[in-house]
Amino acid sequence: MSREEKRYIGVDIGGTKCAVALGDADGNVLRKVRFATDACQETLDRITDAVLEMGKADSIGISCGGPLDSARGVICSPPNLPGWDEIPIVAYLSEKSGIPAYLCNDANACALAEWLYGAGKGCRNMIFLTFGTGMGAGLILDGKLYAGTSDMAGEIGHLRLSPYGPVGYGKIGSFEGFCSGGGIAQLGQNAARCALQNGIVPTFCPSLAALDSVSAKSVADAAKAGDSTALQVFDLVSEKLGEGLSWLIDLLNPERIVIGSIYERCQELLHPGILRVIERETLPFSRRACSVLPAALGDRIGDVAALAVAAWGQKRRKMYECRDF
Repeated sequence: MSREEKRYIGVDIGGTKCAVALGDADGNVLRKVRFATDACQETLDRITDAVLEMGKADSIGISCGGPLDSARGVICSPPNLPGWDEIPIVAYLSEKSGIPAYLCNDANACALAEWLYGAGKGCRNMIFLTFGTGMGAGLILDGKLYAGTSDMAGEIGHLRLSPYGPVGYGKIGSFEGFCSGGGIAQLGQNAARCALQNGIVPTFCPSLAALDSVSAKSVADAAKAGDSTALQVFDLVSEKLGEGLSWLIDLLNPERIVIGSIYERCQELLHPGILRVIERETLPFSRRACSVLPAALGDRIGDVAALAVAAWGQKRRKMYECRDF
């Protein structure tokens, strides 16, 4: 079958909604259905029906939040999917459809998508950072996805950047605490409280009673409009993001670091600051080899990520059959 004729099915399983898409070899979505995530068996039935409706395909890719065991194809009780305990999703869908299936956690799936079809296309060493609700990484090393011994590689949100600071990933001062939607909201609330106590009224929080309504978006919008308190928040976020990226650059020597979600929308607030930190903290040879880029796939990334898992899974299978590792 030629590249033009290849078809993949992507299954994106989220805590509130699922999507099943049919796509081609270039990551284009040809058809898609969405539905709410319900109880485990009901959702599996709907996923199966949607997969069968898509017709013939070369492979199925499944993107799901962890923890999971990609080698066994099992979903292992993700916190956002209560009741999904030891679900052999790969065997289940393969048996129902007759199509080989593959499983990846969502950060790794997004890394594959940006590597195969987006901002990382053409390079051999790339790091993808989620930078949304949480902070995680997918690692493409030497032209291959690196998932680690137990699919836990890339959990950089758990790294502690400071003994003090906002809480993320259950840890004070973590990378996720400083660089995530929830972390920016915490920083914004603290900054607004201090400003108000000193007679300064931030545009994103006009009173102490409004503290609970502070969000990453409201702080970002205020910073883009020139609010000094919001700009201070993003100065700190860019400093900590730069520190985290510096670790990755010195440790893994990537060609590109691709950052999604909040970075895509707030690049003008973050990019100059992270470059200053990288210039200060990293080894010159490693720094010069690496570009920091916004993700290219935007809102399409969830659908394309699952398709990328299908494409990569099939490629890995052929590599294994040829003993070409």
